[in-house]
Amino acid sequence: GGGGGGGGGGLDSLRLVEWAAPAPRAGEVTIAVRAAGVNPIDYKNLPEPLGFEVSGVIKAVGHGVSLGVGDPVLAFRISGGYATEVTAPARDVFRKPAELDFPQAANLLLAGTAAAEALHLTGVTGGDTILVHGAGGAVGVSVLQQAREAGARVIGTASAAGFSTVRGFGATPVPYGPGLADRVRGLAPAGVDAAIDCVGVDEAVDVSLALVADRGRIVTTAAHARAYEEGFHAVGGTRASVTFRDNVRAHLIDLARHGRLVVPVAHTFPLDEAVQALKLLRSGHGGGKLALVVER
Repeated sequence: GGGGGGGGGGLDSLRLVEWAAPAPRAGEVTIAVRAAGVNPIDYKNLPEPLGFEVSGVIKAVGHGVSLGVGDPVLAFRISGGYATEVTAPARDVFRKPAELDFPQAANLLLAGTAAAEALHLTGVTGGDTILVHGAGGAVGVSVLQQAREAGARVIGTASAAGFSTVRGFGATPVPYGPGLADRVRGLAPAGVDAAIDCVGVDEAVDVSLALVADRGRIVTTAAHARAYEEGFHAVGGTRASVTFRDNVRAHLIDLARHGRLVVPVAHTFPLDEAVQALKLLRSGHGGGKLALVVER
């Protein structure tokens, strides 16, 4: 099998190298990768092995594993998923919902668990009106669907090109840019109960602080420094975050299995074009989730 490798010099130093996945030990499986999710944390974590989530088919199993060879699966949170095969703890591997193809399944859980944690931290429940910044992005789209499951009303910021996506997931789109706070007030005269920032720009943080009185009901996935300074939540980076995300994985897969959580994939790339995929993602013009695919 092949695998992904990297150096310390940034994206252009990445190379695809020949590498054999170790045989699975007790409690492990080897996955013949069919697709790998592409996420911003991948290029932020260079030169670590890239790829936190994959989908594929079980190739080998270690002792004490209930999954079988040939089972279609998805896995998160693993290491080194940009590969033709990867060995991972079976506790991080789940049966793939038939409703998702391999590229979709490979992009379900990193964004999905971040969205779930954001809704959890802000205590979103039925009857709430919430503001989601970056509603058309990967995490935003998952927030929209999970907020709808909770019975919340969502106003989502987006570019004009993203309005149809936001509407399609049951939310009210609003253009970002100067005057955003007043536009949201016009759409929610009774007020906004919680705000979820999936962008990290100052406008999103400032508008959230202006509209939501309780800072315990504001969360960001990106503006960690502002969260620390201003006293609101940031997703990730804590032991509690890891525990919550691990525990919510099976629930998100169940939603997908029942057609209630979908994963729009904008583009797929062959594994050997990982650098191009990461550059497109980093440019902010990917138009949605990206996946690397392994042809078999």
